[in-house]
Amino acid sequence: MNAIRFVFFIAIAILTLNSCTTVIDAKLDTGPIQLSVDGTLTDQPGQQTIRLTQTAAYFDNSQPTPATSATVSVSDDTGKTYLFSDPDNDGYYVWQPTGKDTLGHIGRTYQLTVAYQGDTYRASSKMNRLPPIDSIIFVKRKLNPLSKNEGYRAEFYAVDIPGGVDYYRIRFFRNGELQNKPANITTSQDGGFRGANTVTDGLTFIAPIRRSVNPDSLYAMNDVVKVELQSLTADAFDFWQALRTQITNGGLFATPSVNVPTNIINTNATGRKATGFFITSAIRSKTAAVVDANIRVRAD
Repeated sequence: MNAIRFVFFIAIAILTLNSCTTVIDAKLDTGPIQLSVDGTLTDQPGQQTIRLTQTAAYFDNSQPTPATSATVSVSDDTGKTYLFSDPDNDGYYVWQPTGKDTLGHIGRTYQLTVAYQGDTYRASSKMNRLPPIDSIIFVKRKLNPLSKNEGYRAEFYAVDIPGGVDYYRIRFFRNGELQNKPANITTSQDGGFRGANTVTDGLTFIAPIRRSVNPDSLYAMNDVVKVELQSLTADAFDFWQALRTQITNGGLFATPSVNVPTNIINTNATGRKATGFFITSAIRSKTAAVVDANIRVRAD
């Protein structure tokens, strides 16, 4: 009898909780449409691309509308100007090199200028230094202590350049495919975490940063891993940090969404604002395969 009563009370409780559920249809004000800039220029050979789109409503999951018919140029502090065009009218503005010319050079400062629908927007960014990646090794591991699945954990080695504060972003590719989940956005200050530059300046990147180049599953034999190190300015570092926070912000303890910082400024203080970020990054990369020659035996 007690068991029957217990089941009855549980059923009543569930029905009561369900009856208290209210579906809220959030009505958000639609703000003005703004220009959004997605541009990362590098010191690598080949064409460079800046994407321009228009912002959309918060709950609009459709592809962003291209911002076409804009005039886009980039100039550096030596007086050279690079003109970008949108040949396919799809919002991707491209600079094509002539011969072996490259756009990006370490130490130079670049200014982006975008003229769009009567407004002129500008942003600037310096292409900072960065060290080479010395090597990539692999260590055999279980996916977790309770798992029977085994594979290989990657670890790259690089040494921070001594003197000054340097900011980096780390990306990695598995068999040619960029691993671009939000959790894979990794940034570093002086090869360590932010605020620790007096400890890590000029030293080998710390273990959590070195091991950040691993997917959810471990690597398998003969997988090819490419690690890419990018230099950042301090404000670009803050941008990537804020972006990761926003796109991984969920669950029970999620905080209210806020605007990610931007360095795109309308030259007319009363004109329409813009979103996005203009970044210049030098790039150094290293590629290694999971083969016997690159596998190490480690106790940790």
